[in-house]
Amino acid sequence: MAPTGKRTGESTRSSGAGLPNSAGYLDGRLLIAMPVMGDSRFERSVIYLCAHSAEGAMGIIVNHPAGSIDFPELLEQLGIVKKGEHIKLPQNAESMKVLAGGPVDTGRGFVLHSSDFYIEHATLRIDDGVCLTATVDILRAIANGSGPKHAILALGYAGWAPGQLETEIQSNGWLHCDADADLIFGDDVDEKYGRALRKIGIDPGMLSNEAGHA
Repeated sequence: MAPTGKRTGESTRSSGAGLPNSAGYLDGRLLIAMPVMGDSRFERSVIYLCAHSAEGAMGIIVNHPAGSIDFPELLEQLGIVKKGEHIKLPQNAESMKVLAGGPVDTGRGFVLHSSDFYIEHATLRIDDGVCLTATVDILRAIANGSGPKHAILALGYAGWAPGQLETEIQSNGWLHCDADADLIFGDDVDEKYGRALRKIGIDPGMLSNEAGHA
């Protein structure tokens, strides 16, 4: 499911922050993978749901690094900055995380970012604090210092067919919790899984395969 399924700029939320909307959809929340899932691609994943409706769901994994890919080097590969110019990048660009966002469309970049940055006809506003932009223009903005205050770049995304995510949740594949800026944009990628579980009162060391929903 592509993130452009909703009108640009339209909020996918219909109720208060952190709560499923009136139809029970979870866009704007975090999914937390359970051990019983059995899919290595999503092991210990924390996924920010960008879209969730009767048409399916789409999200970005926010805690899996994309190997040794370096953001300044990626900008050079894309021709956004010339080789050697990365030393002139703003600090937030130098330290920006490149993540493995999911197994779908892995050759494409998706930027989750704070809502202080918006590109008409290109940015999807997910809630009051988080947006998604998948055009190279946002990378140029980040490189020249005019981009969002907080951002992560993900290669690929996670997608679900209609009803698939609901089935996986009912089968105890996922828990879900409120999203917050630190869990989405924080630098401590390796700690996000444990922190997300603790956010809903679960000790990661005691995690079992028993069902439960936040």
